[in-house]
Amino acid sequence: MRTTAIIAAGGRGRRLGASVPKQLLAIGGRPMLQLSVEAFANHARVDALVVVLPAEVVETPPDYLRHGPKPIRLVVGGERRQDSVANGLAAIDERTDVVVVHDAARPFVDADLIDRAIDGAVQSGAAICAIQARDTVKVAERDAADAENRAWIGHTLPRDVVFLAQTPQAFRRDVLADAVRLGQAGVEATDEAFLAEQSGHRVRLVEGSARNIKITSADDLALAQSLGDDRRLDSGHRTPDSGLSVGLGYDIHRLVEGRRLILGGVEMPFERGLAGHSDADVLCHAITDAILGAAGAGDIGRHFPDTDERWRDVSSIDLLRRAACLIADQGFAVVNVDAVVIAERPKILAHVPAIVEHLAGALHLSPQAISVKGKTNEGLGAIGRGEAIACQVVALLRRVDHRLTTPTSD
Repeated sequence: MRTTAIIAAGGRGRRLGASVPKQLLAIGGRPMLQLSVEAFANHARVDALVVVLPAEVVETPPDYLRHGPKPIRLVVGGERRQDSVANGLAAIDERTDVVVVHDAARPFVDADLIDRAIDGAVQSGAAICAIQARDTVKVAERDAADAENRAWIGHTLPRDVVFLAQTPQAFRRDVLADAVRLGQAGVEATDEAFLAEQSGHRVRLVEGSARNIKITSADDLALAQSLGDDRRLDSGHRTPDSGLSVGLGYDIHRLVEGRRLILGGVEMPFERGLAGHSDADVLCHAITDAILGAAGAGDIGRHFPDTDERWRDVSSIDLLRRAACLIADQGFAVVNVDAVVIAERPKILAHVPAIVEHLAGALHLSPQAISVKGKTNEGLGAIGRGEAIACQVVALLRRVDHRLTTPTSD
């Protein structure tokens, strides 16, 4: 029996806000795409792989896609996931009996999951890994005339009949071909199991894994990076040095009439705002300088100069997001940020949770990795007289393999 794995990695992962496709971001020091590919390339029952990718990655693929233990064919993805899988199926060896489809954004797939999916397909024609719901499941209903679009409980589903679908999903080749044809005929689906169901095939559920998470949001990425670091340390994969670097950021802006006061992307109710070319968010500016400095990438003035009209009145949380993508392109990930906002007024304590949430989203961090504190200047100097607000920041970065964000070439 010949088995081919299709690794679906053609998406962009725009919800993460990174400057590169999410499948190239770091998990435990390696791209999540590499982790998913290696899980199948090293599996004894998988004979070949087809990896579906964005066109630019196919043109300049990283080494792990060019030199593997199994034949790997690279294919350009389609507009939708189901289109990408269809492209992958068209590229497999005609001798293939079983096709395993897996999302590259699930980098913790293991040999047991792959075995269970293949066994299910061999025995039943089609099988997916899934985990039984642990929480009570409510089906919502909404009143179309309700302007607030409020949700109400329509009915409750029994937990023992609700399963959460994962990948890998495995199919006899003819079953997957039926599913793909249905998708090409116009049926929309989020996975191949649905198309197989709709084309008349029964799909078996096999045991999934709670660890087999899918990275979709920034919180997912932070959790996956934590799990990946734990696994690397447990396996004894330690780098010769710490790979850590520290950056210091500082900024100060005058308070003036007629401006909004923005700190950490959050507008504060105050009679004055900060003067500057952008929205003058002193907290975001200091964090931007800290992470750029830790990466040896200059400062905010170098990348977003106040002589450039593109940055006039721009949101500084957007500049911070851009800086985070820039250091990711250079092989760095932010570990944590500690900030002190120095102002006599306003008091920021009540706004800290919202500030942390905005910063966490921009930096792709868990809120627990960000600390924001407010201090006064004890009435001293321009800050003490209420004429300005300053901020000091320390940021810790971790160096990761540069290939996690940028495909390499010869």
